[in-house]
Amino acid sequence: MKYKYDPPYLIKKIFPSCQWESKINKILFTFDDGPIPETTPLILETLASYKIKAAFFCVGENIYKYPELYMKIIKGGHIIGNHTFNHKLISKLKRNRASEQIRMFNDIIKQNEGDKVIYFRPPYGKFNFSTISVLKEMNLVPVMWSLLTYDYKDNLNVIKFAVKKYLKKNSIIVLHDSIKSRNLIVDSINYIVEEANRKGFQIGAPAECLK
Repeated sequence: MKYKYDPPYLIKKIFPSCQWESKINKILFTFDDGPIPETTPLILETLASYKIKAAFFCVGENIYKYPELYMKIIKGGHIIGNHTFNHKLISKLKRNRASEQIRMFNDIIKQNEGDKVIYFRPPYGKFNFSTISVLKEMNLVPVMWSLLTYDYKDNLNVIKFAVKKYLKKNSIIVLHDSIKSRNLIVDSINYIVEEANRKGFQIGAPAECLK
């Protein structure tokens, strides 16, 4: 059961270049798939209320559509990670197409005068040795997770179970900046903060958790 929330130890050993956990004993919030008008403002407002800084693994196409939301993330003191341009299943792409998806994202960031992106998360969490090789060539650090919340299932009880049972003091938590999580994203953040406080865990910022 645990592997559904925290990837197996063997996978972590096979792919040591991936960051699976926070580098320090602090929890890191990460959000995949945005930015979009339906959820990004809610997430940013909630994080600001707790003074939490997070990592947003954005889809390039969404940054292209909603550059103002991208800027709100930046102005909020959060960092941007590469989640490909079109949210393609990168492990199924040929090497040149995989590189193109990553490069197109980086180009969008440049067009919006953003800082150089150094972190990458593969859509759907799927990658292979070829993916890792491409990332190495492009000087990108693959960031995975140690707690998948399943917030995209739109069931707060599922999230509560995952967090209550598997939250650790150095968890990298995955939540989604997407339509699927819209109805419960604020409650999800609130519950994670509440549970972290109950367990005496600290919440960190990307600069320290991904250093």
